[in-house]
Amino acid sequence: MLNLHTAHPGTPLCSSKLVLRATVLAQAVAILLALAPGTLEDRWFRLGLSTLFVQWVTLLSLMLLCQIQKRWPHQTPKQLAILALSILLSCTALVSLVAYGLLTGKGWEAQVEPGLFILHNLLIAGIVGIIGLQFYLMHIERHQRIAAQSRAELDALQARIRPHFLFNSLNTTAELTRQDPEAAEQALLNLSNLFRAALKAGENSHLKAELELADAYLSLESWRLGSRLSVSRQIPEHLPDIPLPALTLQPLLENAVRYGIESNPSPGTIQIQVLQSEKHLTLLIQNPLPATDAERLKGNGMAIENIRQRLALMYDDRARLTTGEVEGEYRVKLVIPFTLHTI
Repeated sequence: MLNLHTAHPGTPLCSSKLVLRATVLAQAVAILLALAPGTLEDRWFRLGLSTLFVQWVTLLSLMLLCQIQKRWPHQTPKQLAILALSILLSCTALVSLVAYGLLTGKGWEAQVEPGLFILHNLLIAGIVGIIGLQFYLMHIERHQRIAAQSRAELDALQARIRPHFLFNSLNTTAELTRQDPEAAEQALLNLSNLFRAALKAGENSHLKAELELADAYLSLESWRLGSRLSVSRQIPEHLPDIPLPALTLQPLLENAVRYGIESNPSPGTIQIQVLQSEKHLTLLIQNPLPATDAERLKGNGMAIENIRQRLALMYDDRARLTTGEVEGEYRVKLVIPFTLHTI
């Protein structure tokens, strides 16, 4: 069962995306404060002070939340929301006290007493914080819905290791028992590994394990299809230990076999290539196009969309899965970042 608190509870507090969104929201609040009627200062002067004050509160709060996240990464969304609001109010009070002292020391004529100045700022911060937390909780609910949908589709995916694939594999194994007993034993082990992985489809795996499972699947299909299927692999000897949702690669290869090899009368090659850069790993799966337009339109969109959703739950929008025709062949491109998406 997918655990939202560990797999994808929400936006990471140390990410540049969240810092950007928070500073933009803070600047909007500063502009609203500067435009408030009844103020005696020059509006540009007030905007400068408001911006300095609000951004200090925002960045200080985010820094503290980020440090807390690193020390205690498994907090629930409710705990994180309460903690975030508490830190926001604490930072607002601290910055208000320091700002009041500095400004009055420089000759600024305060219109209210220090206590009332801090109280006004706390009220504004509390209202803005509650609004922000509402959006955060809506964000969490959205990912919970995606996870529930993904879980339902994973159940379908487990059942979708097609019965005729099972029967064909067992028939192939039966033939191998007479011709090559060792190959028959290996075929049964590969089949066992596939179904063991199907039972753990809602859990997390790693790149190396996924590639080993892909090899087990292709070995079974190679024994069944014989010379009709050939596989070209370009995989580095040393692979990074990258987390992946279980059963990420096997369904993609199953699509390649079903629509690129089985539907074609002539032999074909499935190409698997792994490329590495400083921040990403790219995995390419390429296979011949189906023989007919009708077969091209079929495809298995459910499996691809399911994998996209599970990658989004693990890596947010930093992992990408794209498909399309390239140089007369069908290509699946999977780009995975080296850093996992966490709270």
